[in-house]
Amino acid sequence: MALLRNASLVSLISIALSVGAASAEEEAEGTATAVFGGGCFWCVEEAFDEVEGVVSTTSGYSGGHVENPSYEQVVAGGTGHVEVVEVEYDPRQVDYAELLHVFWRNVDPFAENRQFCDEGESYRSVIYTASDEERELAEASRDELVERFDRDIATEITSFETFYPAEEYHQDYYRKNPVRYNFYKSACGREDRLEEVWGDEAGGGKAH
Repeated sequence: MALLRNASLVSLISIALSVGAASAEEEAEGTATAVFGGGCFWCVEEAFDEVEGVVSTTSGYSGGHVENPSYEQVVAGGTGHVEVVEVEYDPRQVDYAELLHVFWRNVDPFAENRQFCDEGESYRSVIYTASDEERELAEASRDELVERFDRDIATEITSFETFYPAEEYHQDYYRKNPVRYNFYKSACGREDRLEEVWGDEAGGGKAH
């Protein structure tokens, strides 16, 4: 009887190890997500869609206390939410550190509660980290900028909690409405300010 129990136990352990290995393999082959707030989410979508290894981008809201907020609620203020983009990416092609490189070069890291022509708490720049490793990388990248520019960085680094997708008409706005989008982007002075801060690095391009 004891031998039978031991045999059953060995069998269960083998199955568990097999399932664990399969799960780890599936996870390794899957995608990961990262959430960034960099002002107007239309522009942040465009920036990350150009990065090799990024599978998709989704505009949305994060960081606040109101469930399923509307665009009107967020931009009016008081919800605590930020316009963000959820970046789905393939870790085998691009890693989190590279995404941080692109993020920084698409924001004005010195601006408080605004980005370019957009003002208010919903337009502040934020990195939402989902693990200790992400936080360490984000903080290290911020510290590099403090040393580089010799001034404080306004961009927040905070723990990710919940992401709420924005309304459908906001998704891929720069593709669906190129004329209106390009007029807005130009009038907002986004590219001019990025070049002023980052020079040839503006926009991110190739991460390394």
